[in-house]
Amino acid sequence: MGFRFEFDPDNKILLARFEGRLTDELLAEFYRAIRRYSTSTDASSGIWDFSAVTEFAISSVLIRELARQAPAMPDATTRPRFIVVSETHAFGLARMFQITGETTRPLLSVVRTLDQALAALGAKSPHFEPLD
Repeated sequence: MGFRFEFDPDNKILLARFEGRLTDELLAEFYRAIRRYSTSTDASSGIWDFSAVTEFAISSVLIRELARQAPAMPDATTRPRFIVVSETHAFGLARMFQITGETTRPLLSVVRTLDQALAALGAKSPHFEPLD
């Protein structure tokens, strides 16, 4: 099914929700889309929610490659972002991304639930609206 972006204008949180099978191609496409949506919304933080992914058909090679690229969301040293993933295998892949890119993404955290990410951001009554 893919991914969709949503935005909470009050808390300035950009949220991407993934559903279905996640492939290398889809993950690379998402990485390119982050810059467009984070710039157009001027989001102060981002949450990438993988909790509805049914299959992680992604390679560790791509994970490392993306982690070595410049952060997709501008101002990675001042704008926190979270990867939400509950499955153990996928949690490990997310941590690999975090560790490989930690020098350029010091505010990236990997959590198990969306509620954990929202609590860490101190988001008050978040209301996400779909973006085209």
